[in-house]
Amino acid sequence: MSSLEDVKDQGYGKLLDTHGNEFELPDYTVNDIRNAIPKHCYERSGLRGLSYVARDIASLAATFMIFNKFVTPEYIPSTPVRAVLWAGYTIIQGLFATGLWVMAHECGHQSFSPSKVLNDTTGWICHSMLLVPYFSWKISHGKHHKATGNMERDMVFVPKTRDQYASRIGKFVHELDELTEETPIATIIHSIGQQLLGWPMYLLANVTGHNNHEKQHEGRGVGKKNGYFSGVNHFNPSSPLYEAKDAKLILLSDLGLAIVISVLTSLCKTFGFQNMLVWYFLPYLWVNHWLVAITYLQHTDPTLPHYSGASWNYVRGAAATIDREFGFVGRTLLHGIIETHVLHHYVSTIPFYHADEATEAIKPVMGRHYRSNIEGGSLGFLKSLWTSARWCQWVEPSEGAIGEGKGVFFFRNRNSLGVPPLHIEKGQKI
Repeated sequence: MSSLEDVKDQGYGKLLDTHGNEFELPDYTVNDIRNAIPKHCYERSGLRGLSYVARDIASLAATFMIFNKFVTPEYIPSTPVRAVLWAGYTIIQGLFATGLWVMAHECGHQSFSPSKVLNDTTGWICHSMLLVPYFSWKISHGKHHKATGNMERDMVFVPKTRDQYASRIGKFVHELDELTEETPIATIIHSIGQQLLGWPMYLLANVTGHNNHEKQHEGRGVGKKNGYFSGVNHFNPSSPLYEAKDAKLILLSDLGLAIVISVLTSLCKTFGFQNMLVWYFLPYLWVNHWLVAITYLQHTDPTLPHYSGASWNYVRGAAATIDREFGFVGRTLLHGIIETHVLHHYVSTIPFYHADEATEAIKPVMGRHYRSNIEGGSLGFLKSLWTSARWCQWVEPSEGAIGEGKGVFFFRNRNSLGVPPLHIEKGQKI
């Protein structure tokens, strides 16, 4: 049979990722994935989960005490040296606190223990301490898992379409394939803004989440779009991100934040804002940075597809993620959230300490559809922030797509990197 006939038989044409590699739709089932995983990988231990929470909290407390005891004028007379050490303190505490955030993430997925009460109590306390609305996030994050890679329903890092990108930079759609390269400084400014403000913007305005709230089945999304004053946020019980039955949990999340904010306010009055800035708020910004970096790189890569609602299914969406490598920091301090994300999207109730083994078990099933980028280790992970920002600017169908394939989108860019954007005439629809 000719290659042309093969393409026709597939029913979706020739699909090319950003690198130019030919893409095929996954052909296995969720049961294939689940059956390949050893049964003991599904076992959860509340005691073991609590031990990791205790480790993270002890690490935070010990670091705080050591620095406040020894990084003082008495032991280190040089102000510049103390400033450098305290800057290092904010980074270290940011990593330990991100580890604690990940443990609350385990609670939200019920992979922390077999007890829902223990999971939600622990998650609510830990996330509230980090100014995260636990139940509000848990609900929207669960919807992300149910619609990963779905351009119409996904809840996080939904990429811009060609139309949306053109509108953002004030150009027509047909002009994108003719544009000159985006300046590196523009990429840097956008990336810094994303890393500093991405998390609070997501919570406050659903930035990067889908914007199809009209389809909310209770009608609460009618006329609403993502934005700061639209009611589409993680704090409003009437938000179209939620249903009426979720209202009490949203308010409980808000209560957790109110308690922590009142405690922080009291501590600022007692110890001064300058001390609290170093002790809490700067580490908090580092946590935000790591959350955005991790999530962005889990779902943004030149090899990853996205799907229209008609072309999407759960198996395809879960495979539209990628594992990376962050060395000791990722595997130990951050509990493997970077290294085992593909497995996590197929079976989110597997605890992180079994995720490596489960990941190895599903690789033969997924075959070429399992994606990882471990090149360069920890430095490679950080470098990917730049690579993805330059390569992945919007998504569009492949030139050779037919039928169902027209609903499979890949990243393209204006930087002459990888497969060029489609050439379209003025007024032409993609």
